[in-house]
Amino acid sequence: MFVRALYPGSFDPVHNGHIDIATRAARIFDEVIVGVYDMPKKKLLFDVDERLGMATEAFKEFGNIRVAKFSGFTVDYARQVSATVLVRGLRVFSDFEFEFRMGLANKKLAPEIETVSIMTDDKHIYISSSTIREIAELAGDVSSMVPPFIGDALSKRFAELKANQNSPGYMYSIRD
Repeated sequence: MFVRALYPGSFDPVHNGHIDIATRAARIFDEVIVGVYDMPKKKLLFDVDERLGMATEAFKEFGNIRVAKFSGFTVDYARQVSATVLVRGLRVFSDFEFEFRMGLANKKLAPEIETVSIMTDDKHIYISSSTIREIAELAGDVSSMVPPFIGDALSKRFAELKANQNSPGYMYSIRD
């Protein structure tokens, strides 16, 4: 039986933790679709096409991982692409509560779709897209957290924002 999984997220930007979860899921499932959500309820640094392009580049070496953008309910998109599993990554304890509630809601909306959570490798436990964005905004070194082309894209974007005297203004800050 062929099993297709959907790994949804905003991927703003995709980082080594995302890559780790997706590639490990690809060892479990026949195909993994990395679904780049087009309109998450958060402040984005990159638009959906930029995020899609970065994710496509990040996963180009993996034969059973493909990247696509989507909108609307995740479970509706999973049904559209015939995915029977949603893959979620867990880093810290607070992720569990959020993912548990989300998994229960998705199960109510789509009882035929299972949610599988994969715990991050301990070397990625501190990595989040928001932390990476903030470090990069302050010209910090993110080379251990993202592929080189993502680091370049972050540097370029923050140079553009600084030239226009704009800052994304994060809700949580490692500066405090």
